Amino acid sequence: MPLHPQAKSLLELITSLGDPPLEQQSPEQARAIRASRRRPSTEQVHEIRDVDAGGVPARLYRPRPDDGLGLLVFLHGGGWVIGDLDSHDNVCRTLANISGHAVLSVDYRLAPEFPFPAALDDAVTATRWAHANAASLGCRTDRLAIGGDSAGANLAAVVAQLAPAPLAFQLLVYPVTDCTRSHPSHVENAEGYFLGTAGMQWFIDHYISASGTRADDPRVSPMFANDSAVAATPPALVITAEFDPLRDEGDAYAAKLAACGVPTSHVRFGGMFHGFFSLGDFLDDGRSANALAAAALKAALER
Repeated sequence: MPLHPQAKSLLELITSLGDPPLEQQSPEQARAIRASRRRPSTEQVHEIRDVDAGGVPARLYRPRPDDGLGLLVFLHGGGWVIGDLDSHDNVCRTLANISGHAVLSVDYRLAPEFPFPAALDDAVTATRWAHANAASLGCRTDRLAIGGDSAGANLAAVVAQLAPAPLAFQLLVYPVTDCTRSHPSHVENAEGYFLGTAGMQWFIDHYISASGTRADDPRVSPMFANDSAVAATPPALVITAEFDPLRDEGDAYAAKLAACGVPTSHVRFGGMFHGFFSLGDFLDDGRSANALAAAALKAALER
């Protein structure tokens, strides 16, 4: 289907801002530009507080005062280079409120200052901490989920494979699953849709080049994990976007999860581009994807 009219208008607005291509920016410039574009969320949540998740900064969102909530450990996107607790504050508020369960947003270390495996180590540490300290957060240890978008979904998929704690669900929103960039969507959607192929390579280089890690290492590209590791992961919802370089690898990972016997729902949003999940203020489909994710999270945590 063609690019959705709302998506087309938003992309035109982004282009009109005149920012240099991502691959021509330094990490510091990219972070500053993204931060300058943020709009503070006005959505109210019962409780929001910063916590120390085993040495990893994090932010807890509790939609109601009850104890015994489920808990989603959320890992933000941004190519392992940009993004923080504030960049995905709106998403975490929405997921908590609609699902009725708590969200722990993790401020993992960023590349290139902290290349692979720093982000993954922080994600594992925070997940293990969340399980061990669930009761003190008003949550149950047997209702723990992992999730994220883009690079955060990459980390979430790897954490699900490593299983540092028992997990009931994984939410993977346009995940990076294959850093070899060998799928056709990297060519079909190479430029013009917010995230381009050159920008994706910029992210990958900053994340793994300094460590000398191969792009097909399963800790970097969860698509390359063996079937037994994938089969042991929890039920999944995978969301992808039509006009996204990452579309095909997300589709392929959803198919691999299902083939390995993992209960998997996969929804591709036609007419949308990478990043739409965080843009619910501008895109109806962004709000719909948030609601879909929250409903799946609620169902999994109340099963």
